[in-house]
Amino acid sequence: MKLIYTGKTKDVYALDDEHYLLKFKDDATGVDGVFDPGANIVGLTIEGAGRAGLRLSRYFFEKLNRLGIPTHFVDADIDQATMTVKKASVFGEGLEVICRFRAVGSFLRRYGKYVTEGQPLDSFVEVTLKDDERNDPPISEDALEMLGILTKEEYREIKSLTQKIAAIVKEELARKGLELYDIKFEFGRIGADKQIALIDEISGGNMRAYQNGRRVEPLELERIMLADEE
Repeated sequence: MKLIYTGKTKDVYALDDEHYLLKFKDDATGVDGVFDPGANIVGLTIEGAGRAGLRLSRYFFEKLNRLGIPTHFVDADIDQATMTVKKASVFGEGLEVICRFRAVGSFLRRYGKYVTEGQPLDSFVEVTLKDDERNDPPISEDALEMLGILTKEEYREIKSLTQKIAAIVKEELARKGLELYDIKFEFGRIGADKQIALIDEISGGNMRAYQNGRRVEPLELERIMLADEE
């Protein structure tokens, strides 16, 4: 296999002309040893986090595939901490799309003059550029089009998919007594027709979830969500 990309929480290998292999790591983003899905540096290593993220990702991707929502997911090998996916091209040098249900994290830091912590938000969609040097700056629909990263039609499709997928994840968490505050997605183009599809992962490392007002960490989130799935 050819190493294509070394990421913070996973490495990407080429399997063939149409498929990649994602190797999940136990590294997590955060600052000063505290987990933070919005951080853009590796802040800590959590033993078992890679496989936990993969198990939860497989659970959600399989559900989305059954619902006919386009994703890059093909298969997963939990023992090897790997996921086989369809080859995808990203927008620009990569975008992150966040759906927010409550005001926390960077949203609260930026807009704290106008919102209180935990204030409800109406499935607010925010797009940021993957750019560690510039701290992943937010970017508007107009700017995305002007810079040739997304057309307005593509933006609307991604926004719609983001809200639809986030609602599914939120509902699944609610069934287990958890509340989803926000979640981060990535999208790309797959196949000859360049279909927009959900890529990367759907794990505790990409979301903030709470239970009875207490933040649930990624490993605990995976245990709660998949307790009855084994």
